[in-house]
Amino acid sequence: MKRSARYALRIASLAAALGLWQLVTSQDIDLWLRFSQFPTVTDVAHTFADRLAGPDYWTDLTDSLTRILTGFLLAAVLGVATGVLVARSRLAEDLLGPVLEVIRPIPAIALVPVAILLFPSNEQGIVFITCAAAFFPVLVSTRHAVRALTPVWEEAVRTMGGGRWRILGSVVLPGALPGVFGGLSVGIGVSWICVISAEMISGQYGVGYRTWQDYTVVDYPGVFVGMVTIGVLGWLTSTAVELLGRRLTRWLPRTAYAPATRPKPARPGAAAAPARAAVPEDTRAHPEEARDEHLVRD
Repeated sequence: MKRSARYALRIASLAAALGLWQLVTSQDIDLWLRFSQFPTVTDVAHTFADRLAGPDYWTDLTDSLTRILTGFLLAAVLGVATGVLVARSRLAEDLLGPVLEVIRPIPAIALVPVAILLFPSNEQGIVFITCAAAFFPVLVSTRHAVRALTPVWEEAVRTMGGGRWRILGSVVLPGALPGVFGGLSVGIGVSWICVISAEMISGQYGVGYRTWQDYTVVDYPGVFVGMVTIGVLGWLTSTAVELLGRRLTRWLPRTAYAPATRPKPARPGAAAAPARAAVPEDTRAHPEEARDEHLVRD
């Protein structure tokens, strides 16, 4: 399928979802779910346009983005460093492993009381909660990615005289990048969940704070404006992390999507297909090894 056709299909699916939303809310359909309580798409669009024309919306947007980016970048640096350290050092694993495994199951949003008691301002507490939310997905993904590396690469660097830092820079970090960015993709989504929840509980300004205020004054179109804003921001930041990961790991082989096709049965009496040229069995089974062997012979 061509790229233009795929984009058209995605736009059509989004338009169909919006059309269904408009239909069930404008007709006040109440089967089991009470869609009559929902604002229509046009109501949300009018409220969205009014918010875009005012300064408060952009202030909330700037505050939420500042909090999420600060906390996420801190979590990325600390998570990768701690994951590599725990995976490469038995002493670090024995010292930090038990503490991290006890703290990891605690939801980041449950740390709101701790943040209120620990930090002098709500702003720092929200950044701390955001960092804690993204830290553990990055840590776990990095740890597993480093431990999954084949030891042959490290032995090859040691054979050529490379030291510990050379192994870290040329084997460990590049080899673990796919797993690291997998953790970063999960972490940015969890960070948005927690930063919005923290803003609702103890924030001043921010998309989460404004969404909760709209709910308390029964401004449901405003609530949906906040939800749409959160969804768009989360999609943009997740896409940015994914694109960065693809760019930094462009040396990896990529597989293109190709739908499986079922072979057509041969017609009775049809001529047999011409026999393929004789190819050594080892070449058909291992084309890469045969290519490397050919290069060595040359």
